[in-house]
Amino acid sequence: MQGRIHSVESFGSADGPGVRFLIFLQGCPMRCRYCHNPDTWKLDGGTLMEADDLLDQAERYRSYWGPEGGITVSGGEALMQVPFVTELFEKAHERGINTCLDTSLAPYTEAEPWHQGFERLMASCDLVLADIKHIDPDEHQKLCQHGNANILEGLRWLSDHKVPVWIRHVLVPGITDNDEYLRRTHDFIATLTNVERIEVLPYHTLGIYKWDELGIPYTLRDTEPPAPERVENALHILRAS
Repeated sequence: MQGRIHSVESFGSADGPGVRFLIFLQGCPMRCRYCHNPDTWKLDGGTLMEADDLLDQAERYRSYWGPEGGITVSGGEALMQVPFVTELFEKAHERGINTCLDTSLAPYTEAEPWHQGFERLMASCDLVLADIKHIDPDEHQKLCQHGNANILEGLRWLSDHKVPVWIRHVLVPGITDNDEYLRRTHDFIATLTNVERIEVLPYHTLGIYKWDELGIPYTLRDTEPPAPERVENALHILRAS
């Protein structure tokens, strides 16, 4: 089996525990207004690669991972290629490699046969990094051109099945940096039993040049990154016990 690979990074320190070998897959169904990798959106792009070749490449750096490191599969949206990621993770476990999935859960559905494949994938996934883009369904649609009902369902399933999760939330001034929305996000997270960590990721503009190169209008060009005190405020609300 081959997967469509956008790119890899040898030393990731912010995408799961320890040092990670990062694999970015091609293809994403969402169109987030702040996406810093719009070049991953197309489903037919990237380079075709096999799981063993990726793992052979990853293991060259294994000595740097430490006891907690391993591989993290991101995107694009990794759940657009569930069969390939499943093969990759199962083979990684055969090699004793820790596995982490970075996902928005946008493709999540309880319809079959998709969900059966997702369950098999989760059996070989050690950690899920799950993005909550926006807690309000209407605002989520405006931000990502995609609803969030199925995403919240996916998070509930992960909780019910005790799959370890780190929650990530991008703080965008004027969009997600709103105390009411943050409290609603907190209240939802509080219903989950599997959340090991909550991270707030400050909005940044580092990917604007990619939008310009692709000729896609960037609608948040005038939005500044949040002030440090607003990031601390969001962390305080989301992590409140």
